[in-house]
Amino acid sequence: MTAESSSSLQIQALAQEARNASRQLAITTSEQRVAVLNLLAEHLKRQARILLAANAEDMHEATGSIDASSLQRLKLDEAKLAAMIQGVRAVAALPDPLNRVQLRRELDEGLELTRVACPLGVLCVIFESRPDALIQISALALKSGNAVLLKGGSEARRSNEALLLTVQSALAEAGLPVASVQGLPDRAAVAALLQRPDLVDLVIPRGSNALVQSIQAATRIPVLGHAEGICHMYLDEAADTAMAVALVRDGKLQYPSACNAVETVLIHRQAAARLLPALVADLAPRGVELRGCPECRALVPTLGEATEADWGAEYGVPILALKVVADLDAALAHIRTYGSGHTEAIVTENPATADRFLAEVDAAGVFHNASTRFADGFRYGFGAEVGISTGRIHARGPVGIEGLLSYRYLLKGHGQRAEDYSGPTGRPFQHLDLPLDI
Repeated sequence: MTAESSSSLQIQALAQEARNASRQLAITTSEQRVAVLNLLAEHLKRQARILLAANAEDMHEATGSIDASSLQRLKLDEAKLAAMIQGVRAVAALPDPLNRVQLRRELDEGLELTRVACPLGVLCVIFESRPDALIQISALALKSGNAVLLKGGSEARRSNEALLLTVQSALAEAGLPVASVQGLPDRAAVAALLQRPDLVDLVIPRGSNALVQSIQAATRIPVLGHAEGICHMYLDEAADTAMAVALVRDGKLQYPSACNAVETVLIHRQAAARLLPALVADLAPRGVELRGCPECRALVPTLGEATEADWGAEYGVPILALKVVADLDAALAHIRTYGSGHTEAIVTENPATADRFLAEVDAAGVFHNASTRFADGFRYGFGAEVGISTGRIHARGPVGIEGLLSYRYLLKGHGQRAEDYSGPTGRPFQHLDLPLDI
């Protein structure tokens, strides 16, 4: 047996363990899944020193070898750890998603159909840089009764190993299968699993455009993800100046490396002379590199020059592209051309303009007078998110527990046969919808 085939068999065995664990998780009680999450929060708190030390080693090794945006995502400090613990507890406190009745229908007397929520099964999640993603993903998977196979970036190897051990120790203490959450050793393991739709039910890549596209091209397994986070904020002619400046600042600087950070600001021509100088006065002293179109540079000559490449750029750092547009139609056209379907925002005091923007922009999140940074599973009340989806089926936007569920149809009868309802003399169906809470 070759080393390659031996490795492939090992990965298959690992995935089969995950499949077996997923079947056990699917029939756990809500109390069991809440208990393991509360234990995980306690273990994270107790292991804080070890986790931070592991991350410090990763940070030391990665400094100088990855870009500033990735390094910021890699860093795990006390504040991020506290947020992780809070997120786990928030997921634990969510209502139990499993076996929730979504539909009850009496097809005929004594023949009742119900639709109930159930887990997807086994998830394979590939993520880059962010070790806190491991905990978010694990918490959501366990709450929803799914097993998960995790492949983090090599730059976070020590952090991820320490966090994975913490999750597995909580599982062991709770009496649940440790194989419910496992790490994948390398890219070869991911490549092997992408060819096994019998063992993996959903692949979730979190990272660069290149990563997502490569995963989508390599598998027949459904893939949930977003390739880019090119988010716009359109400042309408009826935008309040102070609000516009504050929202652009928050969208760009609150966390520049996030996929929901603003990358391009579009400004209505009739408001440009009012809004653009205010933006520059606020952002330039804060270290933001501003790149403007010719109209912007005519108004503020100190701006850098924006090129065509800037309109499709996801910077992930304090760089912002600025463009003057003729009106709402021009803003919508620009977003249709360059937007990635992630999050788009308008700032305006005109309700009709806002309503049109909300109705016509095709993105997972469309906001009025709010920062794009609100596009987040925790902020939406999902407890956390397993990723962002810019697709149009199954799940869209920040994907929480709902995006990790499917459903089953359960039919209970008393010996009814399909032929009893066939032909001109067959019994008619009643199709009577019933209350869900009986």
